[in-house]
Amino acid sequence: MENDTPFFDPAALQDPTTWIIAGVIFLLLVCSGFFSGSETALTAASRGKLRSIADKGEWGGKGAERALELKEDNERLIGGILLGNNLVNILATSLATALFSTLLGEGAIVAATLVMTALVLIFAEVLPKTYAINNPEVSAARIARPIGFIIGLMAPVVAIVRLLVRGVLRLFGLRIDAGANMLSVHEEIMGALTIGHQEGSVEKEQRDRLLGALDLHERTVEEIMLHRSGIEMIDADADPEEILSQALQSPHTRLPVFREDSENIVGVVHAKDLLRAIDRLTRGDNAPGLAGFDIADVAMEPYFVPETTTLDDQMRQFLRRHTHFALVVDEYGALGGLITLEDILEEIVGEITDEFDTPDAPVLRTDAAGNYTIDGAMTIRDLNRATDWTLPDDEANTVAGLVIHEAQTIPLPGQCFAFHGFRFEVAEREQNRLTKLKIRRL
Repeated sequence: MENDTPFFDPAALQDPTTWIIAGVIFLLLVCSGFFSGSETALTAASRGKLRSIADKGEWGGKGAERALELKEDNERLIGGILLGNNLVNILATSLATALFSTLLGEGAIVAATLVMTALVLIFAEVLPKTYAINNPEVSAARIARPIGFIIGLMAPVVAIVRLLVRGVLRLFGLRIDAGANMLSVHEEIMGALTIGHQEGSVEKEQRDRLLGALDLHERTVEEIMLHRSGIEMIDADADPEEILSQALQSPHTRLPVFREDSENIVGVVHAKDLLRAIDRLTRGDNAPGLAGFDIADVAMEPYFVPETTTLDDQMRQFLRRHTHFALVVDEYGALGGLITLEDILEEIVGEITDEFDTPDAPVLRTDAAGNYTIDGAMTIRDLNRATDWTLPDDEANTVAGLVIHEAQTIPLPGQCFAFHGFRFEVAEREQNRLTKLKIRRL
């Protein structure tokens, strides 16, 4: 039995309705490309760059302001764009099926599917999205106003869709807050710096300094303080000559003063104040000499801070109090160590030395096996910064502390451990302290 339906009907091309439908399909594809490009531009655009464009008042300043307003509620923005995009895509596909039915008859569905898939993929998806992803801020500033108007028109429908979506998500125990940012600005900057360093556009020193400044609010004084075992102190009951000699030989400008017990800190003496007092006592014919010296007369009141204070807060306190020196105490009030403003600044800019600092031996040394021999008191953060490693510092501040935590014991010299992808060997131990360690990546 022969099929009387022609595969192609030339007479349909002479019908004005055919060309009107084709023109409408073309306009719908343009609208689909507009929605697709708008979605990519507004989601990929950096809020920081948009704010910079808006603040400079350059071309697109008003558009950048509008784009920032739209990005404040991403759920509403994406809902409106996807609603418009799906409407025009479905309508274009339906019209294309009707048009091909007139032109091709029985082969219309297959032909419409293939042709519309190709057109939508190339001209309504890949092309506009490629342009938008390469110029996200410029594209976002240009399309912000029209897309904002369209989203406003679709607001009632989008609101209903949002309620339905949230209702479905609640069935799975998920709750979405309007306008909530999934990635904080702090994390976004840290991620950008890390990626920039990996790609070579950000130097290691620049990355370390910026990350150090961003981390101040998350770190405490306990992590970077000088432990009490390393604090140089002045005995208030010592002879004046001994005190003067100690102050002159010390590389430090400020020294804590204790009386009877090292836990009993009664003051902090500044080298300048000490020398001024000595000068007054020793100059002149009627000067009483060092015998009349009392360190309590020149010592300042000690400034104590809890070990849980964040570095950001402590730096503010140093600046507010016009002091650079604080003694750190634990929750029981026992002396734990000391911290200075220089210690905090070193977390940002790296090691700061002057003409009075004692030069340290090289911190990192490698042997033939690739082991780094390090001081056990070296902080995990400093080791990570020097080697670009990612050893965790949640449970311990120093490398020795990390080894003890993981080993659950104080290991003996020669013992080896492997954890977090690294091999640790105890090289030296003094009493209960691990003084030297060898470490290499497995």
